[in-house]
Amino acid sequence: MQWIEITIHTNTNGADAMADVFFSLGIAGVSIEDAADIALYQRESNDWDYIDESIFANRGGDVRVKAYIQDEPHAPAILEAVRQKAAAVASTPGFDAGPGTVETQSLQEEDWSENWKQYYKPFTVGEKLAVTPDWEPYTADDGRCVLTLEPGAAFGTGQHETTYLCLDLCQRYVRPGARVLDVGCGTGILGIAAVLLGAKDCLAVDRDEVAVSACRHNVALNHCEGRVAPVHGNLADQAEGPYDLIFANIVADAVIALLPDAKRLLAPGGTLIASGIILGRENDVLQAAKALGLSVKQRQSKGEWVALALEG
Repeated sequence: MQWIEITIHTNTNGADAMADVFFSLGIAGVSIEDAADIALYQRESNDWDYIDESIFANRGGDVRVKAYIQDEPHAPAILEAVRQKAAAVASTPGFDAGPGTVETQSLQEEDWSENWKQYYKPFTVGEKLAVTPDWEPYTADDGRCVLTLEPGAAFGTGQHETTYLCLDLCQRYVRPGARVLDVGCGTGILGIAAVLLGAKDCLAVDRDEVAVSACRHNVALNHCEGRVAPVHGNLADQAEGPYDLIFANIVADAVIALLPDAKRLLAPGGTLIASGIILGRENDVLQAAKALGLSVKQRQSKGEWVALALEG
């Protein structure tokens, strides 16, 4: 099926009025792309450590209001109505709504939920591990453990720098019979890797039910039932410890908040692998760790991200 993407070029002031152009014609599913909204959220929240600079490329300039219609015989009439209404808004006396120009693009309907899979291929991490999607048959001929994964909607394919760093450090610090805790488990990739590499068991905790469901599915794919336990909830409610290895692949502020509990739950001689830390926040994490008596065993970086192996 063919679709038409309609974009009205406006500014922050005129965005809502241009969205109403679509709504007035019965077109739902409207999106507004405005870098000013991202900038406002960034000022008011500490939840994002990293925002791609390209998002701010049009800050203070072009705002795009988008909607989609099917490419059917009546589509030209709808497009003309959009153009007329957008032009009327843009020419309203005393109201700056930007240019109000309309741009269209034809799109072929695709199965986005499946198409991305062509880009996700088996890959190796370190000397002991290979990760493969469940739709790609893969046999390791070099003695590596093979971790099979279906990411679904959860974070953790192993290809992001932070997950890759954690997988690499896992190979260095997991010990046979180790008890493992994975905080913010996502797909469960880290806990599953630890068990495949010799750990006794892993408690995989996440506050996102979608992540826990994805983790449970991947546990079954890797035949780790009874060894990796996916749990929906908060760390304080679920973990008892002590743990020989703790993963915290989250964001810097969440890592900092987790450190006191992680130190309490860490077994003597155990290792906390913390990642999701952008380079600019590394010192914040290091200072918080030092204040709790945690020291760095190993530091690794990839791109703009850092992973720390800590001991207490």
